[in-house]
Amino acid sequence: MRNFLRKTLLGSVFIALLVLLGACAENAANGSSDAKDDPASDYPSGPITVVVPAGAGGDTDLNTRIMAKYLEKELDTNIVISNVTGAGGATGTQNVLDAKADGHTVLAFHNSMLLNNIFGLTDYTYTDFKMAGVGVLDQSNTFVTSADSKFNDLPSLIEYAKENPGEVTMATEIGSMTYIQTLQFQELTGVEFNIVDIGGASDKISALLGGRVDIVPTSLGLISGYIESGDMIPLGIMGEERLEGAPDVPTFKEQGVDIVIDKAFYWGFHKDTPEEIVTKFSNAMDRVVANEDYQEEIENSWLSPTFLNSEETNKKLEEINASYQEAYKKSEEDN
Repeated sequence: MRNFLRKTLLGSVFIALLVLLGACAENAANGSSDAKDDPASDYPSGPITVVVPAGAGGDTDLNTRIMAKYLEKELDTNIVISNVTGAGGATGTQNVLDAKADGHTVLAFHNSMLLNNIFGLTDYTYTDFKMAGVGVLDQSNTFVTSADSKFNDLPSLIEYAKENPGEVTMATEIGSMTYIQTLQFQELTGVEFNIVDIGGASDKISALLGGRVDIVPTSLGLISGYIESGDMIPLGIMGEERLEGAPDVPTFKEQGVDIVIDKAFYWGFHKDTPEEIVTKFSNAMDRVVANEDYQEEIENSWLSPTFLNSEETNKKLEEINASYQEAYKKSEEDN
């Protein structure tokens, strides 16, 4: 009887162990299956290359490097910045479209991609990418003059430009953000500038300081040192409200010119990148923008640390694109 009971008990224990082992194996299999079903489970699996379609040292490059520094901690990987210049940013953006759609190549750019499409430089636009989000908005777009200029605000500029069509020299780059801003300003105010294609940001600054042009459209953060030294005077900003860092600079709207332009610094992937990977990257951006250290670094450049998710980014770019399309259409009609 004792032997019978012992055998029965051992058999029950053995069966229980088999059931337990079977359950563990099933859970492991399910876990493995879930991992295979989620392409973001092991993302990133190596360094991430961020393509910046602009040269080193500009606002696009600097803003990208600040974000990348914090993203490395959030994603626990190395992030390599690749500055790819050429064709107004078209060369760099095309590199991302040509890359593998595995989330390890990402674009960091701004409104200029929209303009490249509008002006016929590219056959693609923001909708051909899968957007992860925006981490910075530049709401400090401005027109600046030199310290000895006859203009100290927009009304004085508009009055003189109307009385002297084609005399006020505006430095810009044809097809750039500053060019479209100039077209919008002319359309709204009825003035006519002498628009001169000077070149990049440093070329425009040199031209203004050298007295070769009257006005330079730019961003406050790029010329903050010149403003603080008194060598340049901002005539206003194209934002909804005055900036906390520059409370004495009025908006264009305050001065009767209804132009509000946000320069959105967005991050986007190849359109075939798995949604799960884009979401994981987007969530990491969200955490970075919430980081007070990141906010302080961005605000030091008179920029706004602002997170927009994928859907919000596409909506913002749609709005910006519509305003650019309208400005370009009107300029073509006038010509």
